[in-house]
Amino acid sequence: MDNNKLDSLRILVLAENTAMHGTRFLAQHGMSYLLQAQTKLTTRTILVDVGQNHYALIHNMGMFGINPQDIDMIVITHSHYDHTKGLSSLLREIGKEEIPVVGHPDNFKLNLKVDPYLHHIGMALDDQPQNITANGGRLFLTKEPLQLMPGLTTTGEVPRLTDFEDPGIKLYTINNGRIEKDTIMDDISIVANIKAHGIVVITGCGHAGIVNIVRHAVSIFPEQPLNGIIGGFHLIDANDMRIQQTIKELLTFNPRFLSAGHCTGFKAQAAFAKGFKDKFIQLTCGLEFIISSTANGEFRNPVIF
Repeated sequence: MDNNKLDSLRILVLAENTAMHGTRFLAQHGMSYLLQAQTKLTTRTILVDVGQNHYALIHNMGMFGINPQDIDMIVITHSHYDHTKGLSSLLREIGKEEIPVVGHPDNFKLNLKVDPYLHHIGMALDDQPQNITANGGRLFLTKEPLQLMPGLTTTGEVPRLTDFEDPGIKLYTINNGRIEKDTIMDDISIVANIKAHGIVVITGCGHAGIVNIVRHAVSIFPEQPLNGIIGGFHLIDANDMRIQQTIKELLTFNPRFLSAGHCTGFKAQAAFAKGFKDKFIQLTCGLEFIISSTANGEFRNPVIF
């Protein structure tokens, strides 16, 4: 049904580990996207993650001609600092009241890394719930998929069903005074269902496993083809077996394009480029995707479908 589809989706990559060649975009270790999602009835501008460097984020918004005041909603894919640091500062620049900040209830837990020493890699002190609400944010924290507008939803918690995927990083948390392994259940993604195209999956780090995420995404919009996958897949430390199994599984969905970066790692990116051939697009800040029911396909920047 077309009333549960977007007419168009524009995706701007605001933060990523690399910057597009020949541009003045600023790279940072982190991820952030700006989504401009449109139906016949409304258009929403949604920021997905904020990276970790507020200055670079604002600079890259300006390169795209985006004003922070344009943002209607923020989605946090998971709690790690390279996706969340500066959230409160950004809310101050947006300057709105009751702006939805969508995430998972575990976003504010301790994220402990003990190698090479004990340190916290989760939400900064300046970005705790009280700071978010004080700067105009209204938290929407849920484990379930949450519709942001017709045709655009979060995945909610992703079932971990594959036998070859794991979070990709060894972390711990503290629960009721006890140290526990952190399986990063707060890792969520975005799923867009676009008229005449099908589903586009947008991930932060893909700690739930990119195959798990894609399987879950297509279950949210059944009988829709998978058009594309964009994001970090956290394969930077993965062995060759996991990388090749991931490629094999994703190829069965026959997406029109796949764009991987950030925590995917160079070895995995090279393998995706070989496996997906001309369907592979290296993710980099400054990249723009325009997916519209009226557009003609072009693999350049902007990437237009």
